[in-house]
Amino acid sequence: MQINSNDPAMPGMTRAELSRCRWAQGDPLLAAYHDDEWGVPERDPRALWEKLMLDGFQAGLAWITILRKRDAFRAAFAGFDPDTVARFGEPDIAAMLSNAGIVRSRAKIAATIGNARAYLAMRDAGEDFSGFVWSFVDGAPVIGDGAKALTRSPASEALSAALKQRGFKFVGPVIVYAWMQACGLVNDHETCCFRQTEP
Repeated sequence: MQINSNDPAMPGMTRAELSRCRWAQGDPLLAAYHDDEWGVPERDPRALWEKLMLDGFQAGLAWITILRKRDAFRAAFAGFDPDTVARFGEPDIAAMLSNAGIVRSRAKIAATIGNARAYLAMRDAGEDFSGFVWSFVDGAPVIGDGAKALTRSPASEALSAALKQRGFKFVGPVIVYAWMQACGLVNDHETCCFRQTEP
């Protein structure tokens, strides 16, 4: 596949020839996720919530595991519609615990349902999830130096604490930092990566 002429990569290069972050090398699914999604600023509140839930499911696992199961997660959680997920009960939990397509963790499933309710409580109180999240980076992506591989930051610690105060679970500062990277609140592409200098 040829890179779009508006892409920061050298004209005429194929995706396979691009230099990208080390974690995204060696697997076509990871490479595509890295090139098209990871680090792209996300402003849609529902999409931000979905990605936070998936990062919660990742805890203790490799991201590729979640990525391979993402479609099954979306089917199991009604497209990650918070209004629907917030109404899930024990029968829904039981169905998901028998669903081999997702990570079958009762604690993480229950947390996702609770997190849908926390998300709705924020919305009902007039607190926009996207505006709330982006306020922790003053509304614009924090550009990393591309050299240090961070796992947390003062902003992720503050955002984690604020989410917990609002009733969210599986939102520790390391999970939150990974989510901030994924959603473009932080640009942590490595210096060797063709996307490191993207806005």
